[in-house]
Amino acid sequence: MLTADITLSTYFHRGPVDRRLFGSFVEHMGRCVYTGIYEPGHPAADEHGFRADVADLVRELGVTLVRYPGGNFVSGYRWEDGVGPRESRPRTFDLAWRGIEPNEVGTDEFLGWAARGGLTPMMAVNLGTRGIQEAADLVEYCNAPGGTRWSDLRRANGTAEPYRVPLWCLGNEMDGPWQIGHTGAREYGVLAREAGKAMKLVDPGIELVVCGSSHRHMPTFGYWEAEVLEQTYDVADYLSLHAYYLNDGERAGYLGSGAALDAFIGDVIATADAVGARLGRGKRINLSCDEWNVWTRDPYVDLTAREPDVALPLTEHEYTPLDAVVTGDLLVALLNHADRVRIGCLSLLVNVSAPILTEAGGPARKQTIFYPFALAARMARGHSLHTVVAGPEVATVRHGDVPAVAAAATHDEDTGEVALFVTNRSAEPAEIRLRHAGPGTLKIHDAWTLTASGTPVPKPFTRHVAADDGVTVLHLPAESWTALHAQRKD
Repeated sequence: MLTADITLSTYFHRGPVDRRLFGSFVEHMGRCVYTGIYEPGHPAADEHGFRADVADLVRELGVTLVRYPGGNFVSGYRWEDGVGPRESRPRTFDLAWRGIEPNEVGTDEFLGWAARGGLTPMMAVNLGTRGIQEAADLVEYCNAPGGTRWSDLRRANGTAEPYRVPLWCLGNEMDGPWQIGHTGAREYGVLAREAGKAMKLVDPGIELVVCGSSHRHMPTFGYWEAEVLEQTYDVADYLSLHAYYLNDGERAGYLGSGAALDAFIGDVIATADAVGARLGRGKRINLSCDEWNVWTRDPYVDLTAREPDVALPLTEHEYTPLDAVVTGDLLVALLNHADRVRIGCLSLLVNVSAPILTEAGGPARKQTIFYPFALAARMARGHSLHTVVAGPEVATVRHGDVPAVAAAATHDEDTGEVALFVTNRSAEPAEIRLRHAGPGTLKIHDAWTLTASGTPVPKPFTRHVAADDGVTVLHLPAESWTALHAQRKD
């Protein structure tokens, strides 16, 4: 059995946990939209054609924000095709996923669904095949009160009041050669700056996300972030990063994914701050991790090997308890950077590498990765705390040596509640001495654990003993993720 110490104090905050950190992502990809969130004629469909059973699971998952409509899809998308009377909308060819887009769901349908679910919308604009004017037009359609061309079209389409969409992505993964309209860092930065300028002239209250690297191992990583921010620093509010972790058969490396995400975030923060310092700006660019997840297999699909059609299945992973443990560990990394990572989107929400799977005409069900996300979204409140972990390391081929134990904690000053999330990445059980400095005692009243070789749903965790000297001893299973909900008592 390995041993480790975790020290936390409610005096030492990193910063508030933005509720938008528990976001997700709906893209016109595979069955995410059609037979996912939307299926007219389904027994659970509401009057708008959206599945109420899926909406109930989204609510239970704790999702606060949803990014839309892509993803790669957005780089070939004409948003005008998805508004107005459905019978007048064209069926179009989707360049991103080589499918047929019926345009039954578009801007109004998505934003209506988000509003009914209490979800903050995060819209992306097409900077692949389109540009500045089309981006500004979409902001006008969504956010202008009326009296102009596009706002009056929205009103004519049945929505009198503006949607007031607060967050906008300036394109998607523009560093990737797979992206329609892929370009260089400087060229993208100039386009994003000018599009963002026009969009903020339409609505000065919006916030903008510029594209960072599609993943840590892109050949342009670092250079891309620096050059894009050189061009966009004054108009941008957030820099994106995308992070997917594949189970390629090296178990220790897969379990170390949280350490890789932690390092990735640190590198992006350092790059952004270096640009701000060089430019002499007092403003700080925060991060939007607006695509992150785990994959059970390589998601590459030869799209040319099948005939295009509507809602063809893509990357519908069946997740295991191991995947749930790694997902929990990625949440630990995000919470430990909550002072800078303000937005997160688990990708995607339904069917496509998702926490929710549906059957066309049938039931919707939770995947294993549903549970750590739901627990963290429910329990992580208030401020992120500095946690200090002292313990051994685990050797991995993929990431080098990584800490065997990782932890993140939050504290709600109003209620005194403390949440602690601990990953044991090791193949050995672990004895953890949790030192909670500060006044009073810490009483654990709700705790759950997931193990990589265990059941697909969390089990109550009872292997904790409080001592009199401000120490709680935790006995963690091997390859596990544990969530503890406690109360600070003075």
